[in-house]
Amino acid sequence: MATGMMAGGFSFSENLAMGRKNYRNYGATDSFMDEVRSYRKIDAHAHVGMGSIDYGDSVLFHADKLGIDKLMISRPISDNSKATPENFREVNDFIVECVKRHRDRFVGGVCFNAKYQKESLEEIDRCLDAGMVGTGELYRQIKINDPKYYPIIEKFIDRKMVIMQHTVVGYSRVKWWSAEPKTSSLPEDFVDIARRYPEGMFQYAHIGGGIDWENSCKVLKDSPNVFVDVSGSNGAANMMDFAMKHIGEDRLLFACDNSYYQSVGRVFSAGLTKSQLEKIFFDNYNNILKKSGNQFD
Repeated sequence: MATGMMAGGFSFSENLAMGRKNYRNYGATDSFMDEVRSYRKIDAHAHVGMGSIDYGDSVLFHADKLGIDKLMISRPISDNSKATPENFREVNDFIVECVKRHRDRFVGGVCFNAKYQKESLEEIDRCLDAGMVGTGELYRQIKINDPKYYPIIEKFIDRKMVIMQHTVVGYSRVKWWSAEPKTSSLPEDFVDIARRYPEGMFQYAHIGGGIDWENSCKVLKDSPNVFVDVSGSNGAANMMDFAMKHIGEDRLLFACDNSYYQSVGRVFSAGLTKSQLEKIFFDNYNNILKKSGNQFD
């Protein structure tokens, strides 16, 4: 997840309260919201069980208001010291339970720490057998192009599933944020691993999460097997225009990273055609799921 706070410096619960208040006051904009909700949506990057974000009410409240049909959920471990096999098994058990409670809305992504290669491979098998359809947001314990990842990536290639990796939230052309471990994955790392495994599918997480999104889009422009999700609480006015120019309508994935109004708004307000909105909101991620037979009808 990009940050513990959402836009404006408010906590999730505070944004949730404001969202309820604002939705009751839409009035004349009801027709606009009807149009927003008319597009089928898959949120390719969602979280449950983190902080005040529970497994149902708060997540599905926003999804219902914004017409998000399905959500790819995970519960990543951001603290490197806590990303042990015992802990990642526990969080994955939680995701399996969430999916069972909301099969009509949630699909699950497995989280692990590739530094524990053997345990990660075993956990992937266990979770995919339990119905998960790819990885959740893998965090910054190890770079996406570290050799320890290779057998894991090959397993997901065999299963025809996408690998989603967290990217830094404090990196810019000017200065590396001191809180980011050096094991965090940069866009150049995605280019490297995508070139090594051209048959793989990689999801570059949250260009709206605080990274230098212009640099990211430029670096990833010529990596056709890297999909870019547009989630996050940070949204410059021309972010989607820039992403469309450099990444293109076939590789952009709608996602929120639990920043719902920001993420839906940046896509819907970008002046895209109906066909482009349909691709980004639903078709592109559904086509990824289709490769493993897990698509939505």
